Amino acid sequence: MGMKDLRLSEGLALIPCNSVHSFFMKFPIDVLFLDAQGRVLRCTEAMRPWRVGVVVPGARVVIEAKSGAFGATVQVDDIVEIRVQP
Repeated sequence: MGMKDLRLSEGLALIPCNSVHSFFMKFPIDVLFLDAQGRVLRCTEAMRPWRVGVVVPGARVVIEAKSGAFGATVQVDDIVEIRVQP
């Protein structure tokens, strides 16, 4: 929130989380909802500012990224591994 933009390589992981909103955002975002094993339960593309997302049952992790970051490369049932760069 409050950022003017993100790079395609940047994102935010919210843990634990099963729903998001885009209040105060200045640009659209892509959102992935993952279960505890990293399986994609839902993909939301280009969520515009000032929107409320759905609650995704079973979601444990939400990843937000710049719109277009995931493209057609990430789909429901894919497994996503989160790595933290030092």
